[in-house]
Amino acid sequence: MDAVHFGAGNIGRGFIGETLASNNFAIHFVDVNATIIDALNERHEYDIELAAPGQQQIHVEHVDGLNNQQQPQAVVQAIAQTDLVTTAIGPKILPIIADLIAQGIAARQTAANAQPIDIIACENMIGGSQFLKKEVYKHLDLQQQEFAEAHIGFPNAAVDRIVPIQHHEDPLAVSVEPFKEWVVDESQMKNPQLHLQSVVYVPDLEPYIERKLFSVNTGHATVAYTGAYYGYQTIGEAIQNAKVLQQVQGALKETGALLIAKWQFDPQAHQDYQRKILSRFQNKYISDDILRVGRTPIRKLGFDERFIRPIRELKERALDYAVLLDTVGMIFTFDEPQDNESVHLQELLRTQSVPKVVQQITGLDDNELVNQIVTTYQQKRDAKA
Repeated sequence: MDAVHFGAGNIGRGFIGETLASNNFAIHFVDVNATIIDALNERHEYDIELAAPGQQQIHVEHVDGLNNQQQPQAVVQAIAQTDLVTTAIGPKILPIIADLIAQGIAARQTAANAQPIDIIACENMIGGSQFLKKEVYKHLDLQQQEFAEAHIGFPNAAVDRIVPIQHHEDPLAVSVEPFKEWVVDESQMKNPQLHLQSVVYVPDLEPYIERKLFSVNTGHATVAYTGAYYGYQTIGEAIQNAKVLQQVQGALKETGALLIAKWQFDPQAHQDYQRKILSRFQNKYISDDILRVGRTPIRKLGFDERFIRPIRELKERALDYAVLLDTVGMIFTFDEPQDNESVHLQELLRTQSVPKVVQQITGLDDNELVNQIVTTYQQKRDAKA
């Protein structure tokens, strides 16, 4: 079979490409990075290294590259004939590639190619494929939209794999963690007969998106902000501290209680999932800076984000959220001159009343919860001083 994949970066080659290749797909990588595209066309293969003991190598072949800046019509023709389209290019880039995808759909209609296909955005965002659909439809006329509604699916997906900081002389070499998870909303597929091995297909994606957000994202950020509070520079160093480890374990216990109550995840299976998450954070082969993981604290303190949302929902269910609350107190002390949001947050805390800042940043109108955050932040600030 044949796939067109937008984004030939580390996630594209090291996760989506690896999965497609293991399912016997030939892959056309689409990117504007001429160095990578030229190397793919010259070699038609590359190697992936697992960031784990033994550093296992995975060989990927039957690949080539298309430069969408220089070869737009070749990309359109590839989409016109392909069995699957995927992306791992970044949420902000999806609107930019939408026109090319639309041209590819129009070319399928012109060629009377009624084979149903799915276009899956494998991005770190909620509703990525449906967002891409809206952008693509802006470039289709009514007849083309009718054709797309009948034959082109845009199933949302949740993806999870950590790519460590890396530098290689070989432009195609890539290192990734062993763990990977790719979950697809089967209800939105137009070609449900095409199931990829190692990909999970579910009738409702929301529980799995929340499980990832409240486990991986909340957990990783907890390590970062607790580590920063105690003066560490990297995730690997921080999680070796018993206090940091205890903090992330407590946070995951609280979010786990919420996920089990809300979505009826099996408690034992979820506990196993959490242990896997912790082992990923403890992986010595993955180097990650606390600054990178902890950047944009204002966004991460948002009303529907990884801390405030589970706190809100735990409180609604009269479940414990003490560790998450304690972590939020530390986030408000995160003072990193290299991060614009951190600088802005500290400026707000210096120039405005703390309750007003907490309310503004979190979007909360629950005065009891706002006061709890204010008290926790002040305690953490004073203890740090």
